[in-house]
Amino acid sequence: MSETVYIETSIVGYLTARPSNNSLLMASLEITQEWWNTRREQFALYISQVVLEEVARGDAEIASKRMDILRDFPLLEINQSVQSLAMFLAKTNLPAKASDDALHIAVATFYGLDYLLTWNCKHIANAQIQKKLTQISIEAGYELPTICTPYELMG
Repeated sequence: MSETVYIETSIVGYLTARPSNNSLLMASLEITQEWWNTRREQFALYISQVVLEEVARGDAEIASKRMDILRDFPLLEINQSVQSLAMFLAKTNLPAKASDDALHIAVATFYGLDYLLTWNCKHIANAQIQKKLTQISIEAGYELPTICTPYELMG
Protein backbone atom coordinates (compact mmCIF):
# COMPACT_ATOMS: atom_id res chain seq x y z
CA MET A 1 0.00 0.00 0.00
CA SER A 2 1.22 3.49 -0.82
CA GLU A 3 2.25 5.90 1.85
CA THR A 4 -0.28 8.69 2.35
CA VAL A 5 0.27 12.43 1.97
CA TYR A 6 -1.93 15.35 2.91
CA ILE A 7 -1.34 18.15 0.40
CA GLU A 8 -1.51 21.47 2.25
CA THR A 9 -2.51 24.59 0.32
CA SER A 10 0.99 26.05 -0.04
CA ILE A 11 2.04 23.11 -2.23
CA VAL A 12 -0.62 23.90 -4.82
CA GLY A 13 0.27 27.56 -4.51
CA TYR A 14 3.85 26.81 -5.49
CA LEU A 15 2.66 24.72 -8.44
CA THR A 16 0.83 27.74 -9.85
CA ALA A 17 3.10 30.57 -8.67
CA ARG A 18 4.28 33.20 -11.07
CA PRO A 19 8.05 33.63 -11.63
CA SER A 20 9.78 35.83 -9.09
CA ASN A 21 13.12 37.54 -8.48
CA ASN A 22 13.20 35.91 -5.04
CA SER A 23 15.75 33.09 -5.41
CA LEU A 24 14.53 31.20 -2.33
CA LEU A 25 10.95 31.28 -3.60
CA MET A 26 12.05 30.10 -7.04
CA ALA A 27 14.12 27.26 -5.56
CA SER A 28 11.10 26.11 -3.53
CA LEU A 29 8.93 26.39 -6.63
CA GLU A 30 11.34 24.22 -8.64
CA ILE A 31 11.59 21.62 -5.86
CA THR A 32 7.80 21.49 -5.61
CA GLN A 33 7.40 21.01 -9.35
CA GLU A 34 10.11 18.35 -9.40
CA TRP A 35 8.45 16.46 -6.54
CA TRP A 36 5.06 16.79 -8.23
CA ASN A 37 6.39 15.52 -11.56
CA THR A 38 8.64 12.73 -10.29
CA ARG A 39 7.42 11.55 -6.87
CA ARG A 40 3.73 12.23 -6.30
CA GLU A 41 2.64 9.08 -8.14
CA GLN A 42 4.39 7.04 -5.45
CA PHE A 43 1.98 8.28 -2.78
CA ALA A 44 -1.74 8.35 -2.12
CA LEU A 45 -2.59 12.06 -1.98
CA TYR A 46 -5.42 13.65 0.03
CA ILE A 47 -6.84 17.10 0.68
CA SER A 48 -9.65 18.58 2.78
CA GLN A 49 -12.35 21.18 2.28
CA VAL A 50 -10.13 23.79 3.92
CA VAL A 51 -7.58 23.30 1.11
CA LEU A 52 -10.29 23.84 -1.50
CA GLU A 53 -11.48 26.98 0.29
CA GLU A 54 -7.95 28.39 0.51
CA VAL A 55 -6.99 27.67 -3.12
CA ALA A 56 -10.20 29.33 -4.33
CA ARG A 57 -9.07 32.68 -2.90
CA GLY A 58 -7.15 35.35 -4.76
CA ASP A 59 -6.63 35.90 -8.47
CA ALA A 60 -9.48 34.14 -10.29
CA GLU A 61 -7.31 32.74 -13.10
CA ILE A 62 -4.69 31.31 -10.75
CA ALA A 63 -7.38 30.05 -8.36
CA SER A 64 -8.99 28.21 -11.27
CA LYS A 65 -5.65 26.54 -12.08
CA ARG A 66 -5.24 25.50 -8.44
CA MET A 67 -8.77 24.06 -8.38
CA ASP A 68 -8.09 22.13 -11.59
CA ILE A 69 -5.00 20.54 -10.04
CA LEU A 70 -7.08 19.30 -7.09
CA ARG A 71 -10.17 18.26 -9.07
CA ASP A 72 -9.79 14.49 -8.58
CA PHE A 73 -8.20 14.35 -5.14
CA PRO A 74 -9.92 12.39 -2.38
CA LEU A 75 -11.44 14.76 0.16
CA LEU A 76 -11.04 13.98 3.86
CA GLU A 77 -14.05 15.10 5.88
CA ILE A 78 -13.67 17.79 8.51
CA ASN A 79 -16.03 16.32 11.07
CA GLN A 80 -16.58 17.22 14.74
CA SER A 81 -13.69 14.97 15.83
CA VAL A 82 -11.29 16.74 13.45
CA GLN A 83 -12.51 20.14 14.65
CA SER A 84 -12.05 19.12 18.28
CA LEU A 85 -8.55 17.87 17.56
CA ALA A 86 -7.75 21.13 15.76
CA MET A 87 -8.83 23.10 18.82
CA PHE A 88 -6.68 20.85 21.01
CA LEU A 89 -3.67 21.23 18.67
CA ALA A 90 -4.11 25.00 18.66
CA LYS A 91 -2.81 24.91 22.23
CA THR A 92 0.65 25.04 20.70
CA ASN A 93 2.12 28.42 19.98
CA LEU A 94 -0.06 28.73 16.87
CA PRO A 95 -1.58 32.21 16.65
CA ALA A 96 -5.36 32.55 16.41
CA LYS A 97 -5.03 33.57 12.74
CA ALA A 98 -3.52 30.13 12.04
CA SER A 99 -6.77 28.24 12.72
CA ASP A 100 -6.74 26.82 9.17
CA ASP A 101 -3.21 25.55 9.82
CA ALA A 102 -4.47 23.73 12.92
CA LEU A 103 -7.22 22.19 10.76
CA HIS A 104 -4.70 20.96 8.17
CA ILE A 105 -2.65 19.33 10.92
CA ALA A 106 -5.76 17.88 12.59
CA VAL A 107 -7.07 16.34 9.36
CA ALA A 108 -3.76 14.64 8.55
CA THR A 109 -3.41 13.47 12.16
CA PHE A 110 -7.00 12.26 12.66
CA TYR A 111 -6.95 10.19 9.47
CA GLY A 112 -3.53 8.71 10.31
CA LEU A 113 -1.75 9.93 7.19
CA ASP A 114 1.98 9.35 6.90
CA TYR A 115 2.96 12.86 5.79
CA LEU A 116 1.69 16.42 5.74
CA LEU A 117 3.39 18.18 2.83
CA THR A 118 3.73 21.96 3.18
CA TRP A 119 5.86 25.01 2.58
CA ASN A 120 4.31 26.77 5.57
CA CYS A 121 7.41 26.76 7.73
CA LYS A 122 6.13 29.50 10.00
CA HIS A 123 3.21 27.62 11.55
CA ILE A 124 3.25 24.03 10.28
CA ALA A 125 6.73 22.77 9.28
CA ASN A 126 8.29 24.51 12.26
CA ALA A 127 10.52 22.40 14.52
CA GLN A 128 9.52 24.11 17.76
CA ILE A 129 5.81 23.95 16.98
CA GLN A 130 6.09 20.33 15.79
CA LYS A 131 7.66 19.29 19.08
CA LYS A 132 4.65 20.59 20.99
CA LEU A 133 2.23 19.22 18.35
CA THR A 134 3.74 15.77 18.82
CA GLN A 135 3.24 15.93 22.59
CA ILE A 136 -0.34 17.15 22.24
CA SER A 137 -1.16 14.51 19.61
CA ILE A 138 0.11 11.73 21.85
CA GLU A 139 -1.93 13.10 24.78
CA ALA A 140 -5.01 13.03 22.53
CA GLY A 141 -4.29 9.45 21.43
CA TYR A 142 -2.97 10.21 17.94
CA GLU A 143 0.31 10.04 16.09
CA LEU A 144 1.34 13.23 14.34
CA PRO A 145 2.23 12.65 10.68
CA THR A 146 5.69 13.58 9.49
CA ILE A 147 5.40 17.25 8.56
CA CYS A 148 7.79 18.13 5.77
CA THR A 149 8.49 20.07 2.59
CA PRO A 150 8.71 18.48 -0.86
CA TYR A 151 12.49 18.68 -0.59
CA GLU A 152 12.41 16.36 2.42
CA LEU A 153 10.17 13.89 0.58
CA MET A 154 12.26 13.65 -2.58
CA GLY A 155 13.57 10.21 -1.64
